[in-house]
Amino acid sequence: MPTRTTPRGPWSGGGGPGGLSLPPFSPAPPDILVLLAVVFATFSLQFFGFTRWLPDLLHLGTALFPFGLLWQVVTYPFAGYGPPSILILLELLILYWFSRDVFYSLGRKRFWQTLLTVTVLAGVAAAAIALVGLAVTGGVPSAFVLMQGQRTLMAFAIAAFATMNRNATILLFFVLPIQARWFLWIEVLIGFVAFLGTHDLAGFVGICVVVGGTYWVLTSGGLGRALREWRLRAEKSRLERQLARERKKRNLRVLKGGGGRRDDEPTDGPWVH
Repeated sequence: MPTRTTPRGPWSGGGGPGGLSLPPFSPAPPDILVLLAVVFATFSLQFFGFTRWLPDLLHLGTALFPFGLLWQVVTYPFAGYGPPSILILLELLILYWFSRDVFYSLGRKRFWQTLLTVTVLAGVAAAAIALVGLAVTGGVPSAFVLMQGQRTLMAFAIAAFATMNRNATILLFFVLPIQARWFLWIEVLIGFVAFLGTHDLAGFVGICVVVGGTYWVLTSGGLGRALREWRLRAEKSRLERQLARERKKRNLRVLKGGGGRRDDEPTDGPWVH
């Protein structure tokens, strides 16, 4: 269970109680309870013949390409996945612990905005990798198994907690104390080990995008600010290229300083204007 040893960083300004250590039995946000219920319900529907079609429509699958099931890049995190095992309860418990704290820190709007942003990006990236695999090998039988349902949600919640609470202590396997910031790399390592067993390159890329995308969105001050900065950098780069073309076209020289001197003229003292 996550425990915080230092106050939160500047990201707590999104609506959560920055620096507040949540007690183990603090009220659960209704949003998180609904999220857990949806994941568990869709997980259960997999094992009934007359309802199996619904999770199949929600999970990421290779049918995304020939049949145009584009909504799957949005719905896949909310459809529970896996074999009928008690492990699903442990996964949902871990998801509850981390997502509750992240929800209180970010607030409802920013929580859902960040979650949808990184999971859609991960879904698109994974789908692109799978499409390349289909084109090259003709089939990707294990695509997306590493990132379906609660697995992506857990990756997001843990990455968000680790980003906002870098110096907090998390008990790995409830025994080994590790600073939260290392869980960003631990998630990638676990994903890589799972990739070795499944050969699910698309799913591994998706998990990496979730972890990296969560860190990027939260440390850049939010998606809106990150997009504005990216747009400004792109505009600056475009103007610099346009200016370089004009200089080359008109055979202009760049003047140094404010004295109107060409770069091939001898240097006079700073008193020359």
